[in-house]
Amino acid sequence: MELKDLKKIKLFLFDMDGTIYLGYDLFPFTKELLKTIREQGNKYLFMTNNSSMSVKAYVQKLAKLGIEATEDDFITSSQVTAMYLSENLAGKKTYASGTKSFVEEISTSKAIITEEYADDIEAVVMGYDTELTYKKLWNMSKILTEKDIPYIAANPDLVCPTEFGAVPDCGSVAIMIYNATGKKPHYIGKPQPEMPLFAIKRMAELDPQICKDTTLVIGDRLYTDIASGINAGIHSLLVFSGETTHEQAKTSEWKAEFQLEDCGELLKILKED
Repeated sequence: MELKDLKKIKLFLFDMDGTIYLGYDLFPFTKELLKTIREQGNKYLFMTNNSSMSVKAYVQKLAKLGIEATEDDFITSSQVTAMYLSENLAGKKTYASGTKSFVEEISTSKAIITEEYADDIEAVVMGYDTELTYKKLWNMSKILTEKDIPYIAANPDLVCPTEFGAVPDCGSVAIMIYNATGKKPHYIGKPQPEMPLFAIKRMAELDPQICKDTTLVIGDRLYTDIASGINAGIHSLLVFSGETTHEQAKTSEWKAEFQLEDCGELLKILKED
């Protein structure tokens, strides 16, 4: 597949932070890109590992940035984590470390979610916690040291990009917990293939032309966005508007099928005659 063949894509799976915006700064090409995709009769979803916000919160954030979206426009690691808890930990008392939005999201699962330490905790789940406290770190460390129980993390991202650089994400906190307990979590979200495959299955019901060969993952991270596309067996596009540098792209084990400076260049390709 060549760059010009990106015009054949039917489903675009966009990472968000670092790809269509940075922090609270919307990239200037984003609105026109999304409009163009829909005008051409194609679909897009926002697929994010950021587990600090619920889908409702993301809809509100995009609205503030001037992008109209509904909850059906998203695939998030929090959603997939809730699905995982329902399928694997139904009825299990699970200690959760995350933002209020994350806890609200996973509370829709069949697991029994609590934010309080207790002797009868049966599992631990954590997300990207922008409301992290030392008490949460203490509780997770105590539980995981004393018990051999399921331990789940919504996403493996080491950092979250911001307007000034980066801040520690869920993966970095998991490293802290590992250093304290020797326990590593089972990660949900990208780079696992479940998110893009779930997206394809859902959107194929709306357009039968949507399949692996007509789906593209677009993101700024090699070890999450691009890896998820590769693991799912679909096309992948790396942009350099967020975390990944050109040097990192050269040396990484994960090789995107396509590379562009940003999604503005994707827009130009889609509008070419």
